[in-house]
Amino acid sequence: MFTGIVEATGEVVSIEDADEGRRIEVAAPFSADLEGGQSVAISGACLTVEAFDAERFELFLSEETLERTYLDSIAVGDAVNLERALPADGRFDGHFVQGHVDGVGEVTHVEQVGDDWYFGFSLPDSLARYVVEKGSIAVDGISLTVADLRADEFTVAVIPATYDRTTLSEKSIGDPVHLEVDVVAKYVERLTEGYR
Repeated sequence: MFTGIVEATGEVVSIEDADEGRRIEVAAPFSADLEGGQSVAISGACLTVEAFDAERFELFLSEETLERTYLDSIAVGDAVNLERALPADGRFDGHFVQGHVDGVGEVTHVEQVGDDWYFGFSLPDSLARYVVEKGSIAVDGISLTVADLRADEFTVAVIPATYDRTTLSEKSIGDPVHLEVDVVAKYVERLTEGYR
């Protein structure tokens, strides 16, 4: 379980294709504090630490992960958002984020208004029913609030701290983003199926 509060950004330092997937190494400021088998969200995708040292850690991306995310197109030197799993006694500041990418959208517009930023993202049809205005959504692992909603697009307002501490500052129109809708909406839909 994650909160969508990005701890740091990391840099992809190596990529190696492997049988049935891909292995990547990410340089991270908290790498020395990791343990093997620990979960880390990489731009919103929950992955497992296989090896680590004081400067970097290694992850394996299965074919399933590569098919459902845009991680098949990342390159050495790319920045990624990082968040370690929430400890049981940790402070909960964002919203319930599982690290299960529901779909991939694209940046549709970026606008600075004063100190804030407004980002628009495309919304796949399969996810639209789970997104509501003023509801929570995770974009590249960042817990954000939907400011405006249309049939195929949503907008979020981004404060300077979020813009500066995440990869949003590097995003341009057309860039892909991972989307994870609020899991509560999916459970409500499943529980009420027989009544609709």
